[in-house]
Amino acid sequence: MSSDINISVGYNPSNKNNIFFSGDYITGEITLDLAKECKVESLSVKLKGKAEVKWTEHYGRTTVTYHNKEKYFSIRQDVIQVNQGNTTIGQGHHVYPFTFQIPAQDLPSSFRGSHGKIRYTLEANLSRSMRLDSKAKAEFTVIYNGSLNRDESLMVSQQQATDKKMKLFTSGTVGLDVNIPRTGFYQGEGIKVVASIQNRSSREIKPKYCLYRKYSYFAKGGKRKVETKDILKEVGEPIPPSAGQTVTRTITIPPETCVSVLNCQIIKAEYRLRVYLDVKYASDPEIKFPIIILPVLPGTNAEEQAAYPAYGFGAYASLDMHGGTSFPHIPPTTGPSAPPPPYGAHQMYPSLAGFEGK
Repeated sequence: MSSDINISVGYNPSNKNNIFFSGDYITGEITLDLAKECKVESLSVKLKGKAEVKWTEHYGRTTVTYHNKEKYFSIRQDVIQVNQGNTTIGQGHHVYPFTFQIPAQDLPSSFRGSHGKIRYTLEANLSRSMRLDSKAKAEFTVIYNGSLNRDESLMVSQQQATDKKMKLFTSGTVGLDVNIPRTGFYQGEGIKVVASIQNRSSREIKPKYCLYRKYSYFAKGGKRKVETKDILKEVGEPIPPSAGQTVTRTITIPPETCVSVLNCQIIKAEYRLRVYLDVKYASDPEIKFPIIILPVLPGTNAEEQAAYPAYGFGAYASLDMHGGTSFPHIPPTTGPSAPPPPYGAHQMYPSLAGFEGK
């Protein structure tokens, strides 16, 4: 960027959570600060949405890079366009407003992981003859508008049971029957877990709980990269030998947990709740439930809401964005919003069989 030109681009927050949905309008400004008058060919801004994955693997002395992209939209708007020759902009501070409508299509939520990201950006570009273009970028957050009110299948309760015979140093059997009230839960919400435990073994056992995530990245050629991570673990009170108990425990999803991403072809963010019995000197009986984590949105039932995490431009302040900012003093433009289809319409529920033991 030339030292005599300072260009920045920013947007107006859409609501108190500073998030957007497909079909929303986004308004903003390009700001130019010129040390002297400048002749320009064009000044434009693009609204872009895309997903990208990339990682490297080593095979002896050979390094292979795996990569893939999924483009959702790229919409250009010319703020200044000169058909022939150049136009002159005077020295000083200049502001150019713009308005876009985010395409009303099935857009996945913004996401950032170790090997991939889903990004929505505004990119300003100032073009001058015989000079390098001056550019600026700002990132904003789009969230898939899923909710319990929009998809009845997320309200379906889940129940599983298992019995296991003990071997080696432990005799007898143990039984575990667990149910949770539904499949979909909001960020920060508590999952009520009811476990009926039959300890017919010779040792005491402890019920344990683990909420974990699985991020999957899909490169060209069918190559996949998977990373799993435990989000939280909890331990219940021990059940003595030859006893049975029904135990109820609430597992609270951390409010900052990323929402599920199930409608992107190259990135998946999935979650499981694992309930298992810790038996010494024996393999642990376990049950896994798929969990869909939903965003806390304006209008969500107050009893189900939790503090919304730091999404939006502020959440990405550490990124390399030139000139990105937001303008809270300017009210956003309002317009019709075309909500995306419900989760169930895409058959996006994760399969336990493909969870690779996790």
